[in-house]
Order: sequence, then structure tokens, then C-alpha cells
Amino acid sequence: MTLTVFPPQELADRLRCVRSEMEHRGMDCLLVSKPENILYLAGLDHLGYFALHVLVVPLEGRPVLVTREMERATIEDQQLQVEFVGFSDSEPAERCIAGVMLELGVGPGVGIEKQSSGMPVAVYEGLCGELTSMRSLDASGLVDQLRFVKSPLELEYMRAAARVTDEMFDAAMQVIQVGASETDVAAEVHRRMVLAGGEPPGFTPFIRPASRIHQEHTTWSNERLQHGDALFLEMSGCVGRYHAPAGRLVHLGQAPDSALIASEACENAFQSVVDVLCPGNLARDVYAQWQTSVEQSGIRDYRRHHCGYMVGIGYPPSWTGGSQVIGLRSDSDMRLEAGMSFHILSWILGSNIGDCFLSNTVVVTEQGGDVLTHTPVRTCL
Repeated sequence: MTLTVFPPQELADRLRCVRSEMEHRGMDCLLVSKPENILYLAGLDHLGYFALHVLVVPLEGRPVLVTREMERATIEDQQLQVEFVGFSDSEPAERCIAGVMLELGVGPGVGIEKQSSGMPVAVYEGLCGELTSMRSLDASGLVDQLRFVKSPLELEYMRAAARVTDEMFDAAMQVIQVGASETDVAAEVHRRMVLAGGEPPGFTPFIRPASRIHQEHTTWSNERLQHGDALFLEMSGCVGRYHAPAGRLVHLGQAPDSALIASEACENAFQSVVDVLCPGNLARDVYAQWQTSVEQSGIRDYRRHHCGYMVGIGYPPSWTGGSQVIGLRSDSDMRLEAGMSFHILSWILGSNIGDCFLSNTVVVTEQGGDVLTHTPVRTCL
């Protein structure tokens, strides 16, 4: 028997909160298609989410998970507190979903996660054709917002993921040297990640030279490291599908004076954010604190789209919890609560004093931010 990610009572409490919000919004049924939200409500932990999964949540009774029939063994082994209905690869999925909804006898008000990349347009349109009386209501963010504040168990997973992250960085630092290849670094990082108890993360580790630092989502090549190079590292351990990313920019040999100045500015700005990650503060005020610190370091006319984003559950292709990024932006009025967790990025590129990158995963507490990842800040190797 496979152990489930969450105990039944925690799943039941979450389902109760979801149904309360459904009732408040006039929904008779909710169709959950984001992998992260299905894990959160049903506990299904596997890598089959590349194909359609829909959790049908009525106001009463057990939810029904609809996906490919071939996943039956996994779902039964994990002993989910849901019913399962499978469809064959030759059967229109929307017909199967509609059949489940008709059998449940749900009303016309159906919540749809319209921002979910897990609900193809063709399936949604087919569902509308199967259920002509269906009144589609936008349920985007309904489950996501409940995930913002982590439970004690979720934070345990994140702390365990952070320990894996630190192991991955230690592995990288042991390999980074003149003559080693980016591939050498990637191979050792993956080896240590697995041995430390890590699962496949939402993003593969990002390992690339400073010459490609602006290519935010590319990773290693076969190039060999040379004296004077700088290597960008951003990666995360994953435990129970929870992530704790961190990032560093490491120079081989003596870093230029500009990099040392930028590094100090990054560290100061990062700490300024940690100090104000307290319940009640607004996301835009957190960003303003980062921006003020950067400017006090002598950096002119520099802005970023955010200084961090919410992190936790994640399935490939990301660790951000889905296709939307909940960022600490200058225009966000999101109010912080204890138990929220963020990947805080103090990232300075192309400034008048040089480049640097520093990031860690931080949890909001009453006293300020609790930094989970503890890899030393090493500008040079």
C-alpha cells in the first residue's frame, strides 16, 4: 500500500472549506482540473497529470475523480477518499465527465477553473455541448486561495524539501571548478537530490553560465567552466510535492569588484524583505521595502516585476503551483498571513553597480520571515 500525502482528516477539512465557498458563490458542483488542487483535495500524488484529470466536487457526497482508466491501480493503491471513474483513450473525456455529473444529479451552476491549463478548450466546449443547461461559473482561484496558508504538515514537507535543496547546492559547490562541465554539475546535483530523499521537482535544476543569465528558464549545456566564469544556480528539492527553491550566482576565481558590491546590495535587500514578512503587511509594501533597499545601495533606475512569489505544491512543468504566479509585486494588495510561503528573489541584473542573484524560500511568521534554505552565500569559488 502506498502512503498518502495527507491524512484523511486534513483532506476532509479542506473539502469542507471548498464546499462552503461553493455554496457562497452559488455553485452546485465544482470541476477541479489543476493538478496541484487535485492533490490538495484528493491526495492523488503521481506523474500522470500530463493527461486530463477532473475532480467532480458536488455539494454533498464523495467527490468523483475522472481520468484515464489506466490510472485505476494507482488511485486504488493510494486509497483516496473519492470515487473513481475512468475513461478509455478512444472515449471523449467530456462525455464521461457529463455522465458522472448527471448521475450525481447536480444542479446547473458549475464552477470551472478557467485559469487552469489542465482543462483543454476542446473538453470544456464538449462538456457545454453535453450539458446544455449547464451554467458555467468561474471558479479560478477558489481552491488556490485556500492553499495560500500552509498547514503544519505542509510546512514539514517544505522544511524537508529545503534540506534537499541545501544538499543539491552543496553538491554543485563540490563540483564547480575550472575544467568541469555544466553537465558534470547537473549530474552530481541530481545524484545528491535523489540520495537526500528528493522527488522529481516541478522545474529541473536551472544551471547555466552568466552569458545566458537572462534566459530565465534554460538550463545546462556541455560547455566547460573557465577561470573568470560565473555560474547561475536556481533549484529546489521536492518532498511530498512541496518545494523550497533557492538561487545563487557563483564566480570561478576572484569576482570583479562590481559583483562584490552587487552581492552586498542583494543580501541587504533580501534581509529587508525577510524583516517585513509579517501578517497584515501588503505584498506591495514588501516589494517597496526591497526596492528602497536596492536604491539605498546606490542602484539607479532599477525595477523588477516582483521580489518573490508564492511557492509550495508543484507539478511539472513548474514549482509555482500552476500556470499563474502569485508575486510580491508593486501593485499587489494581497495581505500576508502567517503560514504563507514565498520564494524570495533578490535579483540585480544589468544595474550600474553589477550583477547578483540571491534567493531562498521563506515562511511568513508573526516575528518576520523564517528562512528555510540555508545554503551559504558564496560569491566566489
